[in-house]
Amino acid sequence: MNASNLLPDVTRRGFLAGAGALVVCFAIPAEAQEGEVPSAPGAQTAKPKLPGSLADTPSLDAWIRIDADGSITVFTGKAELGQGTKTSLRQIAAEELEVEPASIRLITADTALTPNEGYTAGSQTIQNSGTAIRYASAQVRQILVAKASEKLGAPVEALKAEAGAILGPNGAKASYGELVSADVLHVDAAADTKLKPPTAYRAIGKPFARVDIPAKVTGGEAYVQDMRPPGMVHARVVRPPSYGAKLTDFADASVKAMPGVIAVVRDGDFLAVIAEQEFQAVRAMRAMAGVAKWQEQPGLPDQYDLPAFLEKSVSEIGTVTSVGADSVPGARTLKAQFTRAYQMHASIGPSSAVAMLDNGLTTVWTHTQGVYPDRKAIAQMLGVPEEKVRCIHTEGSGCYGHNGADDAAADAALIAQKVAGKPVRVQWMRDQEHLWEPYGPAMLTRASATLDQNGNIVSWHYDLWSNSHGTRPGSAGSLIAGRLMARHFPPDPAKLQISPLGNGDRNAIPLYDVPNLRVNWHFIADMPVRVSSLRGLGAYSNVFSIESFMDELALAANADPVEYRLRHLKDPRAKKVIEVAAQKFGWSKDALPEGRGRGFAFAKYKNHAAYLAIALQADVDSDSGTIMVSRVVAAVDCGEAVAPDSIVNQTEGGILQSMSWTLYEAVHFDSTRISSPDWSTYPILRFSTVPDSIEVQVVDNPGTPYLGVAEAAQGPTAGAIANAFRSATGKRIYDLPYTRERVKDALGV
Repeated sequence: MNASNLLPDVTRRGFLAGAGALVVCFAIPAEAQEGEVPSAPGAQTAKPKLPGSLADTPSLDAWIRIDADGSITVFTGKAELGQGTKTSLRQIAAEELEVEPASIRLITADTALTPNEGYTAGSQTIQNSGTAIRYASAQVRQILVAKASEKLGAPVEALKAEAGAILGPNGAKASYGELVSADVLHVDAAADTKLKPPTAYRAIGKPFARVDIPAKVTGGEAYVQDMRPPGMVHARVVRPPSYGAKLTDFADASVKAMPGVIAVVRDGDFLAVIAEQEFQAVRAMRAMAGVAKWQEQPGLPDQYDLPAFLEKSVSEIGTVTSVGADSVPGARTLKAQFTRAYQMHASIGPSSAVAMLDNGLTTVWTHTQGVYPDRKAIAQMLGVPEEKVRCIHTEGSGCYGHNGADDAAADAALIAQKVAGKPVRVQWMRDQEHLWEPYGPAMLTRASATLDQNGNIVSWHYDLWSNSHGTRPGSAGSLIAGRLMARHFPPDPAKLQISPLGNGDRNAIPLYDVPNLRVNWHFIADMPVRVSSLRGLGAYSNVFSIESFMDELALAANADPVEYRLRHLKDPRAKKVIEVAAQKFGWSKDALPEGRGRGFAFAKYKNHAAYLAIALQADVDSDSGTIMVSRVVAAVDCGEAVAPDSIVNQTEGGILQSMSWTLYEAVHFDSTRISSPDWSTYPILRFSTVPDSIEVQVVDNPGTPYLGVAEAAQGPTAGAIANAFRSATGKRIYDLPYTRERVKDALGV
C-alpha cells in the first residue's frame, strides 16, 4: 500500500463537500427519531420507521455520493469479513441505481467516512446495511429522474435510468454527473420509497465474481497482515504467562542493545518491543520473555467438571420465555443434559494491526468487527477524545466473532505513541492468539419434554447455564492492553441481557409449536477464562441440544425424525427447507450398513433470520473412535437471495466450521494456565476429513426481506452430526466435542 492510500488526508465532511457532487442530506426532527412527529398543533401521528440502518442513520448522504464525473460511491458501516460484503452490497446499490456493480466504489467501515452501524455481527449486514443502501439508492434514482424531467422537459413517466444516465424520448439523455453538477439536494429519507420488482432485476440474484478474492488467491495485499506502508516499523508484544499474572522484575538493558531494536515499551504489565525489521522484533520479544519475571496464582476451574462449576457460579436467573402452564399431564416425560466446552476462534491468521500517531491523530488499520466501538475503547485507553482516533477496517485473515482483532488494534495504538510519525505493525504469534483471544463460553443445557399419547410435545422446559457471549469493546477494560497498562482499566461488568437478538440464549426458544414452554438462562457473571462472541453465540450449543433432544423425542414417539419435526411446525418456510433438504438428500427409513448413520437437524437462526435444514451421512469407526462425515445436503432460505454463490459459500463454510467444533475443538487448561497454545493441543478439521460432498440448496424468496445467513449452519450441523452418530451406533453423546475418546467411551471400547 502506498503512502497516499495509507493516510488519506480526508474527513467525512471534506469528502462529502467536493464540488459537483450530489450530496443528498437532510435533518429529521428528534420527535421523528422516536417514532412520532407533530402533524398539527396539539396532535401526534405515527411516522413509519425507516428501513434497515436508515432508522439510525437517516441521512442519504451517509450512504450515497455521486460526483460530477458520474462516479458513484457507496458507504457502509459494515465490514468485509470474507462473507462477500464488498460484492453483494455493490449488487444491491447497482440494482436500484441502474449501473453495473463494478462501476461502484464501496467504502467499508471507517470512523472518518462511514455510518456507525456498530458491529458486523449476527448475520445482519445485508439485512440492515443492505436494506438501507437499497432504499437510499432507489430514492437517489428517483431524485435523478425528477431532476432529468426538469432538464429534458419530459414527464417522469417517459424517463428511465440506465447505465449511469437518465434516458428520455427521441434520444434525449442526461448523465448522472450532469444532473448533480449544479445542485445540492436536501431530502428526507422516505420509508415508502418504491423498489424495483424482482421481475426487473439485473444484478440482485445474479452471479458476480467477488471483488475480494483475486488478491487472496494471488498473494496480493488482501489483509491487514499484508500491509507494508513506507517507513513501517515492527512491534511484538510479550504477554503474561497466565490471567492475572503480575510483572515483578524486568531488566531490559540487554534487549535494548539487540540489533535493530528501536524501543522497549513497558506500561505496567504491558510489554512490547519496536524494531526496524520483523524478525529483529521477534528475537527481541523472545529475549524479553526470557528476562521478565511474573507472579502467578491459580484461578481456573476444573476443566473436567465444568457443569459443576457452572451450576455453582450462577449469579441470577433470567426468564427467556414463559408460555402456557408450568406443567401438564402426559403419557411420558423425557429429560437430557448437554454440555459444550470452551472453544476458540483459532483464526488461521494471528491477529494484526497497523497504527500511526501523526499530528495528534492516531490512525489504526484493524480487522475489528466494530470500528466505532473499538475507537471509543482505544481513545479511553489513550486518554484522548474520540476524534483523535480513527479506525479503518482492513480485512483480517481469519475473522468471525470477537477474536484478537480489537486487542491487536489496541496494542498497535499504544505502541505507536512511542514512535510518532511511523506506522507500527503489530503481529501476534500463534501461541498469543490461542492463549489470549476471547473464547466461546462453555455451556450446560438441560431439556425436559412431556409427550401425549400420540407422541406430540405438550410441554417443554429448557434451562441453560452460560457466561455472557458479548464482551466486545466496550471500554478500555475490554482490551488486553487496557487491562495490563499501569492504569489497569477493569473489565466491563458482565450483565444478563435477554433480547430478540439473543446472547447465550440465542435460539434457546425452539421454533417448534409447543403449547406450554419455559426457557430460563442461569447467568454466570464470573468469567474464569476470557470469553466473548464466537460465531453464532449461544445458538450453536442451544440448537445442538434442542435438535439432539428432538431426535430422542421422535424415537420415543416411534416417528421418523423428519416427519416429527414437520408435525411440530406451522411456519410454511420452515417446513419448506426441511422438505427440500430431505428430498435432495434422499431421506429414507432404509437400513444402513453397520456403523453408518444419517442425521437431520433444523433451526431458524435467532428465530428471525435464515431458515436452515441439514441432512448428512456419517460413518463411525469404533476401533479408532473417528467420525467421518461423507455427504451433506443443506437447504437455506434467507429471504431474497442477493448473491446466491455467496450464500452457498457462507453455508459451506459454516458447515465445515461447525464440523470442526463438533468433532475436535476444546480449550484445555489447568488451575493456572491455558494449555492449548498450538494446533497439536487444539486440533481442528483437516482437509483429509472434509466431506466428499456438500450440497447447498438456496430456497429463494424474491421480494421478501433479507434474512441473515452467515451463522445459520453452525447449530444444525452439530445437531445433525449428533443424530447421525445416534443412528449409526444406537448411542448418544451428550457432550461437545465428539472426540475419539468420547466416542470410544460411548461405545464401550
